[in-house]
Amino acid sequence: MTWHNCSPGAGRVALARSNTAGIVPADPVYLVTAETLGEQLNLPVLPVGTVARDCTEFDLLLHCGDGLSLQLTGRRAPGPVTVDFGAADMRHRRQSGHNELLGRAVGVGKKSSLHVVDATAGLGRDSFVLADLGCHVLMCERNPLIQSLLSDGLARAVRGDSWLQEVSGRMVLWQGDSTLAPQRVDDPRDVIYLDPMFPARDKSAAVKKEMALFQFLLQDDNQDQAGLLHWALAQDVARVVVKRPPKAGFLDELKPSHSIKGKAVRYDVHVLRALA
Repeated sequence: MTWHNCSPGAGRVALARSNTAGIVPADPVYLVTAETLGEQLNLPVLPVGTVARDCTEFDLLLHCGDGLSLQLTGRRAPGPVTVDFGAADMRHRRQSGHNELLGRAVGVGKKSSLHVVDATAGLGRDSFVLADLGCHVLMCERNPLIQSLLSDGLARAVRGDSWLQEVSGRMVLWQGDSTLAPQRVDDPRDVIYLDPMFPARDKSAAVKKEMALFQFLLQDDNQDQAGLLHWALAQDVARVVVKRPPKAGFLDELKPSHSIKGKAVRYDVHVLRALA
């Protein structure tokens, strides 16, 4: 489910003029879909067959086919990035100890039907893990291109197997700034989760291309992570969880109530009240 920010420009990060993008239909059959997406994002539709490595007019290509993928252009540009919650790596992650750490950090098991706001959703992987652990997750994403990938990923998950359908049914996408997402009466919030991006230790090709894409997109994003933490701590929630590198300092030097540490990541937990 996608929950749109209907106020023009409110809380959104417009594509910077220096970051030009075009939409490429994978086949003529996807031309209408590409044109509709182009109108929504105010982006041009490029000819079928436009190749990223040969493209010099645009910085990014949004490929439109059975799903959406986003790719940097240029001769040495990495491959396309997509949101596929049913991918093998996501299924494998179900067995990972990292999931246990994340679940402990947000308080899985301390309250039934836990509601989490992922204020910096990115590609939605942590959101999906939390939903797989039984949480109801509101994903918030500011960048319009990443919003498109998330929305597409959710739509394909809804059409997937029973596991994907069940997990994605606990996920809602807010297309805009998390600080502007309205809270409904039937929308309780227990935890706010923040993931300020940091260099990944995993050096796989998939991680490298995702980091390259986000570093490019975020160079024009002026979101204040410290300010976001202070906003989160001022909300009526039981705890705020911040994802950090294992040896990094506390975000804005604010000491958490406790931390949960793994080899590749640390979760700083600010407890504001009991979850029960």
